[in-house]
Amino acid sequence: MQINDFKSTLKGGGARANHFRAMLSMPSWVGGGSGLLAAQESQFLCHATQLPASNLGTIPVQYRGREVHIAGERTYEPWTVSIYNDTNFNIRNRFEEWIEGIQNAASTTGIVNPLAYQVQMRVEQLDRNGDTMKQYTFINAFPQMIGSIELSYEAGTAIESFDVTFLYDYWTSNTTKPGNGFGVNVSIDTPFGTVSL
Repeated sequence: MQINDFKSTLKGGGARANHFRAMLSMPSWVGGGSGLLAAQESQFLCHATQLPASNLGTIPVQYRGREVHIAGERTYEPWTVSIYNDTNFNIRNRFEEWIEGIQNAASTTGIVNPLAYQVQMRVEQLDRNGDTMKQYTFINAFPQMIGSIELSYEAGTAIESFDVTFLYDYWTSNTTKPGNGFGVNVSIDTPFGTVSL
């Protein structure tokens, strides 16, 4: 194997971890125009996140002393974004307002209809020209936690940053098919021939 074989196999010079865009959205009742502005600002001020993992649970079944694994249910890990904080605190304020709307800290009352506080979020892997190569959409997302902001006299040259962790029902990507379609061709060999599913 030659170095040129490796270079030709690594398409586009490889995907770059620092080429991404997080598209955060908020319910319409959060901040009015300030909520829309915060969602737009987040495309620039969200400086770290991750593409989601794929987790498929298993159901262990015993067969003659051997453990056989059957595919179980999919699970979805929380999604976390890291956001630079500017001096107007607009993004952080809107997230605090969002959580406060779900449950008021003093009265413990809040919005009970999930459709009123859940939204869709998106993260995109970009190529070096800024075009989207891969896209994940988080369905029915809402903030679970707004992280602390560390303050210190010794942080003279650091810009404040905080994390927001979201829960969501599931994610889809631009290479998966939502709904009932499998999105793959499956066939099974049987004693009577090959059956396509």
